[in-house]
Amino acid sequence: MLDTALPDFSLPATGGTTFSLGAQAGKVVVIYFYPKDSTPGCTTEGQQFRDLHDQFVAANAVILGISRDSLKSHENFKAKQGFPFELGSDADEAVCNLFSVIKQKMMYGKQCRGIERSTFVIDSKGVLRREWRGVKVPGHVQEVLDFVKTL
Repeated sequence: MLDTALPDFSLPATGGTTFSLGAQAGKVVVIYFYPKDSTPGCTTEGQQFRDLHDQFVAANAVILGISRDSLKSHENFKAKQGFPFELGSDADEAVCNLFSVIKQKMMYGKQCRGIERSTFVIDSKGVLRREWRGVKVPGHVQEVLDFVKTL
């Protein structure tokens, strides 16, 4: 998938919007997939994207966080954390499947299906330029920003 143009996709997002990849032409798109709203790792990751948001905007980048949570859950999470970017709801897993981020995981000693924390950077022409899978949160968002600045 790396260095290939992605197909257009859209999904419902916070703020009463629909996020469409095709509508972002000319901008760098940072999509981060996270397991669940308001959990410790996901909150920390979102806060780091929030705190560096102005630098992403200065680098001509748009950020979108995606999980399988409902829009209502996303709206609460976004408001509580003051996120200046939208969160997309992928309840039917269509976008998750496009990026192959659904994995078997261990949760409290039990097998379950869930989103593997992953980040993707798509250039201004819609080509996937970088991916991180199995992300560990500390330092990750700065690494993504450093890469975006090279585009």
